[in-house]
Amino acid sequence: MYKRQALNRAGLGTLLLDLLTPGEETDRANVFDIGLLADRLADATRWLRRRVAVPVGSFGASTGAAAALRAAAATDSGVGAVVSRGGRPDLAGADLAAVRAPVLLIVGSDDTTVIDLNRQAQEALHCENRLEIVPGATHLFEEPGALEQVADLARDWFTAHLVPGRAGGI
Repeated sequence: MYKRQALNRAGLGTLLLDLLTPGEETDRANVFDIGLLADRLADATRWLRRRVAVPVGSFGASTGAAAALRAAAATDSGVGAVVSRGGRPDLAGADLAAVRAPVLLIVGSDDTTVIDLNRQAQEALHCENRLEIVPGATHLFEEPGALEQVADLARDWFTAHLVPGRAGGI
């Protein structure tokens, strides 16, 4: 909730999407079907862009980060910035090289395996990108203040890359 509020206070609209139906969520393999997730996110982004003329940013956690990156890699994605929280951007595979939107990767310092996977993904990106490590945080950022740090980092990234007149903005 803090993340949405932090983004809204910065003048950014938010839309929360479940990319799987409740029935699909029962099959754990669907959570790792990055193609399916990315296609649904791309469809939702196209739907949104047909209705409003605003810059669009994508925020993904876990496998949703790979889906956000794969969707952003499409030439017609319309995505202006991506934030990955504790994500598995490595699962976007070869599509990482095609991402043009600026990418912020956020990982907890105590999530060492995911840090390594994010560093590998970062090497594959050919766009502006940054890796932020949240001190003392684990994979789900359940520690006091960790999600607030994530929200602040995401807010700053999105406003810098999506809001006209801000540093790096459009």
